[in-house]
Formats: sequence, structure tokens, C-alpha cells
Amino acid sequence: MAADPTNPGGGGVPAAPQATPAPPPPPLPEAALRALRDHGVDAPRPRAVLAALADGEHRTADDLVRATGVARVLVAALVERLVEAGEAVRDPGGDGVRLARPADYAGAAADSLADPVGHLVAGHGRAAAEIARAVAQGPAADLDLDHVTATAGTALRRALFLDTRFDLAGRTVLCVGDHDLTSVALALVRPDARVLVADIDERVLAHIDAVADRLGLDVRTHFADLRLGLPPGLRGAADLVFTDPPYTADGVELFVRRGLEGMADPRRGRVLVAYGVSETTPRLAAATQSRLLRLDLALEALWPDFHRYEGAESIGAASDLYVLRPLTRTPPPAPEGGARVYSQGANAKESRGALDGARARAALERAADDAGTPPVPVGAWPAEVLPESGRVRLSTWMEGPVPLSGPPVVDLTGGWERIAPRAALACPDGGGYLLVPSSAACVRDERGQTELRALVGPRLRVRFLRGFGDPSLTAVRLEPAPAAKDPVDRLLAHVQEHAHGSLASVLRAGVVRVAREEGAAVNKRAARLAVAAAPDWIAGHTLLDLPGHRFAGLREVVAAVWDARGPGSAGGGSAGGEASG
Repeated sequence: MAADPTNPGGGGVPAAPQATPAPPPPPLPEAALRALRDHGVDAPRPRAVLAALADGEHRTADDLVRATGVARVLVAALVERLVEAGEAVRDPGGDGVRLARPADYAGAAADSLADPVGHLVAGHGRAAAEIARAVAQGPAADLDLDHVTATAGTALRRALFLDTRFDLAGRTVLCVGDHDLTSVALALVRPDARVLVADIDERVLAHIDAVADRLGLDVRTHFADLRLGLPPGLRGAADLVFTDPPYTADGVELFVRRGLEGMADPRRGRVLVAYGVSETTPRLAAATQSRLLRLDLALEALWPDFHRYEGAESIGAASDLYVLRPLTRTPPPAPEGGARVYSQGANAKESRGALDGARARAALERAADDAGTPPVPVGAWPAEVLPESGRVRLSTWMEGPVPLSGPPVVDLTGGWERIAPRAALACPDGGGYLLVPSSAACVRDERGQTELRALVGPRLRVRFLRGFGDPSLTAVRLEPAPAAKDPVDRLLAHVQEHAHGSLASVLRAGVVRVAREEGAAVNKRAARLAVAAAPDWIAGHTLLDLPGHRFAGLREVVAAVWDARGPGSAGGGSAGGEASG
């Protein structure tokens, strides 16, 4: 039988008809081809810039960066070459540029890699709309925290990737930092997952809680300065971790470490990281990746330019998605020494706000004169001013009660003033001093001072001592307040006395204690039932990691718990009592 030319493999089944190949695109102008050749195998990236210009419209460098994910310095250099060669014309009325002969660039477009979750986006219209609304209404970026806002589409795609790549039904996901609202997106895409958030930005926590309350999402937020540790309620709680950390090597390592601390079994989970650098700084990426390898993490996958941002043009307004697989249950210990977590602003390592020897010595002498006894330094004091007994680390201070030989002076200069209200709550019954820059929000005006007084009352009273050892410093003097008469105030003071403890447990013990003082004992079971009726947002928290916006309702919660302590209990007290201090 003669061979069938349409079926080279034989078998009697005709081969499928071959598609007619598309004609090759017209060649680009020589100036553009030279520019592409100079980029070697990485030519598809500048080619994408040419394709973005091919419609003949004016484009700014930032427009081209956001459209292509190419670093701004490379975009600017390519545009400059095109202008010098007469291939592009600058906009005389602005900072844009357009091609002189757009038709010559019709062949600039090329095939690109597929988005791993792009095909899923269309099926989540409601989630996309809610995320867009939440991002639009969210707080502005805080440059002191290295914030750059991810697009709403990125938040949705993150959630789709997490939900597609992993089984999240009934699982717990921890977001280590969440200015981009990945937690909200994930809860919308996978409602039966539980999402936890740790963040230092009180605005972010309040916004996430407001969105979650409005949409009925299972998202729980915790205040955390991750430089000091992960809140106790988050340790060992998660199956999966996502983080978009500051892009310093120290920042990435710290946030990933905190994520590992939050995992129930790291070897069965994953840590996903958004991380990006300019293609012009590969050594920075290599340094960060070596940190991750030293944490016993295997790089399981990496998707280039997965995340897109409203800003960060220096790195192409994009970052990569890292999927990291822990190989051990416990990562190697962190190296000694300070960390440059943030790259700019008051929190950066290079900040000038930290105490030098002269100011530190003057502040300690002022505290000794004011208290009449030698103080105990807490925080990162210069070594030359420390007493023989040394100092108490700030992380130790925030972790649990510390035995002290004198009044503490807590140094919160050099980028630590955000935790001042919580450092105040951690003070022992005898009080102490918080040393902050006079520009700190809690001391610089009447509003901040009033909020701090309300936060620590009725347990402590506050005085503000300006020029404490230096004109640039203010000391917050915390002193014991007289015992309150109202039982609700005394119960709230009990909660404040045990700020490091589980809020629910402390409330239960406080109900028993205050009821005894009122002459009508309450048993543990009644106290447990009273606390069980409290809002579910107190669960899993200590007072020190409770989001700041929850404090406004804390006395009302305490009053409701007191009123619900059960029949047979004497004593008054209601939500209407005035807090002293």
C-alpha cells in the first residue's frame, strides 16, 4: 500500500491538518535591534518596552515600568537611546515620549510567559470588586515601614495562587505584615480558611478588621513589632505563611523567621515571599537568597514579576513570588547584632534618633534624681552608660514581667516610639519612665497625651517631662494611680497589671479577684461563662498585641463581663463608670 503523505506515522488514521505558520513580523529598525542585542538573552524585557510604545501614544517612563515590569533605570536608558537615534520624540509639554514611526515597531510584540492564575481571575468577580474597594479605601503607604502598595489585582492573584497550589480548607494562614490586604483577598476566595495577621501599622489592622467585619470574613489581626518577636497567640498556629517584607536582606530574613515561628509544623507547610530587586542589582538578590538558604529553606519555585505595585519603579514596580519549603522544624539561630530591617525613615538602622553616650548619660542621671534611686536601663542603651548589672533587652521587657532593682527607663528612641503605649502597659506596678523623641505621637500634642493617659488608666497615672536630659527628648513618667472604687475599673486595672497574659485568662482571674474584694465570691466556672460571652476578638490576644482600635471598647467589654458574672454576686459596677487616671 502506498504511503499516506498526510499520516507519516501510518496506522490508517489521517494526521491532523497542520496550521499555516504565521508570517514573520516585520524587522525592527536597526537602532532598536542594536539596543536589544546589547541585552543578550535578556532582550525580551526591553522588547516589551518597545511593544508598549508601538501604539504611538505618549508614555512616561513610569507608565512603561508599570506596563512591563522592567526597572526604571533600564527603561530610561532605552528611551534615551531611541531619542538619540531619532526613533522617539519627547513630549514638549510633559515628561512622556512617543515613537516617531510607530508602524516600524509593529513586530515588537512577542510571546510572553503565561500567568499561573490568570485564567482563574474571571471566575471571582465579586472578590475582585471587594478587594478593589478595600484597597482603594485602605491607608496610605507608610514610607517609614517601606510600604509600597500592591495592586488589587495582585492581592486577588496571590489568594488564587495560595488556594490553587495548596489545600487551605480548614487551614490557617498567617500573613506576616499585610498592608496589601492579602488576608482579605484570601478570606474572600477561600472562606473556610482561617487567616491571621501580624502588623505594626495600627491603621492597617483597623482597616482589615473593618473590612472583615463588614464582609463576615474569618480574619484575626494582631499588633506586632516583628523586631521584638511574634505575639504568643500566633506562635505555632499556622499551616502556611505569606509575607511581603521590607526588601533589605535583614528585613526579608526577619519576616521569614517570624513566619517560621508561626507555623505549627514547618516541614509540612510553606513560606511564600514577595521579593524583588532591580535586574541591575543581582548581588542584592543573591545576598538575600543566601540568607534564605541558611534558614534551611529550599527554594521550591519562583515566579518572576508575579506581584505588581503602585510604585517601586526602581525595581520595575514588580516583585517575584518565592515558594519556600522548610527542611527543619527549627531554623538556625539568628546572628548576633542589630538588623537593618527597614531601608529608610525613622525605623532604619541609619536613623540619627538613637541615643548617643552624652544624651543617654544625662537621661539616666535625670531619672535617678527624679526617682531618688538608680534606674534600670531597658532597651538599646550605649554600652558606656550601662551599670554593672547591665540592661534589660526591649524584647525581654515586652515578652513577660521582669524583676527589677529600681525604676525602669525604657529607651524608645531610634525608631521604637510606635510601641510606646504597649511598653507603658508592660510597666510594673511601681511605674517607670519611657524615653521617646519629643516628636513622638504619644507626647507631641494634647491628643496624643490624652490617648496615652486613657490607655494606661485606671492603673497608672502619667506625667510628661520634656527636655529629659536633652531638649529633643521627653520622658513619660508612669506612676501608680490610687485604687479605683468602681469594681469595673478595678477589673480593668487587673487586666492592665497582667498585660503579658492571655486576655481571656486574665479576665477570668480578675472576675474572681474583684468579686472577692466586693464580698461576693464568684467561682471559676461562673467567671469562665462570663468571659465566654465577651466578643470573640479578645480570643488569642494579650493586651500587648491587641490592635489599638480595640482599646476604645475594652472597658465596655470588661463591664459586660463583670455584669455577666452570674447570680448570687453582690456589688455594683456598670459600663457607665468613669475610669480614673
